[in-house]
Formats: sequence, structure tokens, C-alpha cells
Amino acid sequence: MRRTLITVLVVSCLLFLGVGWLGLRGWQARGHLLSAAGLARELGQQVLAGDSDQAQRTLSALQAQAGAARSATGDPTWRAAGHAPYGGDDLSAVRDVAIAVDDLARHAFPALLRLDLATLVPKAGQLDLARLQAAAPELSTADTAVREASARIGAIPGDGLQKPVREAVEQLGGELDRLGALTATARHGAVLLPPLLGTTGPRTYLVAFQNLAEPRSTGGIFGAYAVIRAENGKVKILKQGAASELGVFDKPVTKLDDNMKALYTELPGIYPADVNLTPHFPTAAALFSEMYKRRTGTVVDGVLATDPVTLSYLLQAIGPVPVPKHPTLTSESAVKTLLSDAYERIQKPRDQDKYFATAAMSVFDALLTRTVDPRSLLEALERAVTERRILFWSARADEQDDLVDTRVAGVMPERETVPTVGVFLNDGTGSKLGYYLTRAADLTVGDCRPDGRRELKLRLSLGSTSPSKGLSNSVLGLQLPGDPYRNRLVAYVFTPVGGLPVNARLDGAVAPINVGTERGRKVGVLSLDIPPGKTRELEVNLLTPVTRTGAVDLWLTPGATPWTTRVNPATTCEQ
Repeated sequence: MRRTLITVLVVSCLLFLGVGWLGLRGWQARGHLLSAAGLARELGQQVLAGDSDQAQRTLSALQAQAGAARSATGDPTWRAAGHAPYGGDDLSAVRDVAIAVDDLARHAFPALLRLDLATLVPKAGQLDLARLQAAAPELSTADTAVREASARIGAIPGDGLQKPVREAVEQLGGELDRLGALTATARHGAVLLPPLLGTTGPRTYLVAFQNLAEPRSTGGIFGAYAVIRAENGKVKILKQGAASELGVFDKPVTKLDDNMKALYTELPGIYPADVNLTPHFPTAAALFSEMYKRRTGTVVDGVLATDPVTLSYLLQAIGPVPVPKHPTLTSESAVKTLLSDAYERIQKPRDQDKYFATAAMSVFDALLTRTVDPRSLLEALERAVTERRILFWSARADEQDDLVDTRVAGVMPERETVPTVGVFLNDGTGSKLGYYLTRAADLTVGDCRPDGRRELKLRLSLGSTSPSKGLSNSVLGLQLPGDPYRNRLVAYVFTPVGGLPVNARLDGAVAPINVGTERGRKVGVLSLDIPPGKTRELEVNLLTPVTRTGAVDLWLTPGATPWTTRVNPATTCEQ
């Protein structure tokens, strides 16, 4: 997280290299920001090396340079020039950037440097909750500084800015949004983790392991699970098993609203493997916990979901982990071992799920009991949270309300400052061919329309690297007529709140698109088959609600391999 914050400063400084600075003050500000960029690089290296004394000295020098840049852009002449008809907007934008960078250097950086990273990781199987609570003020200070800097950058009008300035502002804004999501999660964690981990009494949680080989909107089916108990910061594994052991229910375990049933039928309430056909994680988690209660009589306090890619990130920090009666897991082998090789070694689906649970809990047991470098572990967790591979739902309404705005909540925003598009994939055959899926997404913001809306052009490239023979029946699932190796997907494209799907094309031809609604968003539903070695091109045109901003956010189903993404924003619409 600290490295990300430092990266924000580096990016913001370097992007101004090409800006035409006019006047002595401009050159002075440019020099100070470039010096700050160099110091930020040094600071990042020192933080990662654990050289706190030198990092503090570098921070002091960085603060001096950032403060000087702020001063150079803050005199009356500069401010007056900011109102000039030509170039004034650029000068005002540079002034706002200098203020944001200075505030980060003076408030967010120091707070994060004062943190003892060892506070945030378990030792001997237990997290020191008192020290974690003591870290909460520093995390709150850092988060507040980041949010205020983000708000300042977000308020800069994009109209009329020179291209280098506009691009710098937009990229800095994007980095601050990403950083803000992380600092908000850390701040909430410092407040919520102590009660979640049992300071006010023991807690029991379900841990669901998403099998990415069979895609679902939040990642993959809940193939295996574990039950853990937390008390006073110490976590104990009580049991583990296969989600298939919960069986099938005659009717939905909780009432599904009409919109949910129109999109997904009643499957999420009947089959444990289908609870996360919806991307709304609280719904999926609540259904899964109710299913577990119906079968076992046990009421849990929440549900945590993760996946094999997260395990691979953790293994980078904790080292190889042996799994009883199975191959040792390493960061390089974990994804292939769990999502591909397992189906060659283990034929029965229930035994496969049990293996997944055993493997995952072996990694978590090593995490809780080994001595782990805090920086490496936090980097692994940061990456997983950023990619939405760690999701959590609390059964306690007050705690869930505090979590809902964080990435770990798995909740698309219901009130948007930036239009958000979601692309969520579900397997259509019960196969495990998702391991071979390749994914790319390109989202382009179109011009402003007379009615105040914008067109968004979404292009998805979905391919399969699957072989055309040699896979076991447990991988192929419900074999499709003609070619059992075809990967059948159902894509759910969520529009921004108040938006609409307009039309779709598959490989250049008009494609039928069904439209539903979930949680205030229109959802376009499209099906496609992907033969081995082929790539399908899906284009979907969307409309935003009335908006001025040219920015857009994109949410995607995490997979066994990363998406290739490109988001192309536009200039702000004139009023």
C-alpha cells in the first residue's frame, strides 16, 4: 500500500515533464516536482528495504520539494493567471496537482511510515488485536489525506486542458482512486478486524474456495469450504469439506426477487454451486450461509471467499507448502496444480473438492504459523484485494454497512460518481474449461450526446487455449453436441446506474441480447460458444445516464489468468 502511494507521486511528477511551463515560477515548480519524483523513488526503495531511518530523512527532503512546488504555484500572480482565458485552466490544474502531492507527502506518507507492518500480520497463529487497534488512527489519517487529494483532483474540469496536463490529471486521479480503495479497506480493517476476530466473543465463519475452472460472476463456483473459529485474534480450522456435500434444495432457501429470478432463474437459491451466478457477493454469501445452516444447524457470522490465484500470491510470501498425499504447492505451480492437474489425478468430483479444501487450508495454516515477511505478505494481500479475489460478508448488519464501500464487499456502487460497467462470466455447461479461458476487454467512452448521455463501446475478446482432445469427463462437464471441448459462456454486462444496453454484435454479426435488471442496473445477457484454439469478439454498445464526466470504471470477473484491459476515457461534456 505504501509503495502504491509512492507510485502515485512518481507518476504525477513524471507526467509533467512534457508540459510547457511558462515563467520563472513554472520552471521552479517543475524543478521541485522532478526532485520530488527522484526522492519518491528513493523513498520507495528504502521502505521496501526496511530502512526506516533513511526513509524518514528522504521523506523530509521530499516534503521540502513538494512544499516548494506548492509555494511556486501559489503566489498571487500564478493564481491570477489561472483565470486567464488561454492557459488559465492548465495553470489552475497544475496548482491543484501541486497541492495534492504536497498533502500526500505531509499527511499520508508520514502516517504510513509510522506504521509497524508487523502489526498487520499474524504471529504464531495469532494477530495482535490491541496493536492493530492502536494503528487505526494512522490508517485513518492516511485514508483521509488520500480521499481529500482524490476529491481535489476529481474536481479539476477537463475541458480545455492541454493534452499532457489532462492526461496527467486523469492518470493521477485513477491512481488515487485505486489507492483510496486500499486505504479505505485498511482503515475499515483496523476498526472491524478486532471484533471480527473475536475481541467481543468468538466468531464462526465459512471460507468458500472459488474454483476458477468453472467461472461464476465473482470468480468461480464455491467448490470447497472450510469452517473457522476466531477468538481474541487466534484462528482455528474446525472443519473442511466439499460444497457438493450440501446437496440440492427443493426450493430456494431464501426468497429471490423477481429480477433475480428473471436473470438467473431459481438456481442461486437451490444449488450451492450457483449462489454466485450474481456478482453481488452479499447475496451469494447469505445464500451459502443459509444453505450451510439448513444442512448442519450451524449459524455462521460471515462468509469469506478466495481463490487459487490468491493462494499463489500468498505462496510468494510464505514459500512452498506441502499438502498431505498430494504435490507440494508453490507460487509458480499452484494455479495449474489446482485448476488443471488435479482433474488428471483425481477423477471423482467430490474428492476433487476435498483436495481443494485441503490444499487451501494447508496454505492458510502455513500463513498462520510460519514467520512471514510482513511487506511480502501485505503486497500479496493488496494485489488480491485490488483484483477482487478476496471477498467478505458479515451477517451483522452494522458491520456489513461499514464494509459496503470497500473492495472486499463485492458490491457495485448504487450511487455513482463515475459510471461503472460490469462484465461477469458464468459457465454454461458445468465444465472446468474456464482454466483455458483468455480474456480481454476494451471500453471506450464516446462523445457527448445532445440529451446529455454518452455512448460506451465495450469490446470483449474471449478465447480458449483448450486442447481438442485428451481431457477427462470431469473437465468437459455436460458435453455439447458436435464438439464437447467447446467452452460455453453466458456474459452478463451491467450498465452504469440509469444506463441502457443498446445492441450487440458477435464476430461482427448482430447478436441477440436479453435485458434484465439487478439492483438498479440494466443487465445485457449474451451467450457464446468458444471452440478450442478460437477467439470470439463480442461488442456491446451501452448508454450512460446524463453525465458530464468522461471517466468510466470497469469491473470484471477474476479468472485463472488476468484480463488484458484498456479503458479509454473522454473529455468532460460541456454544460
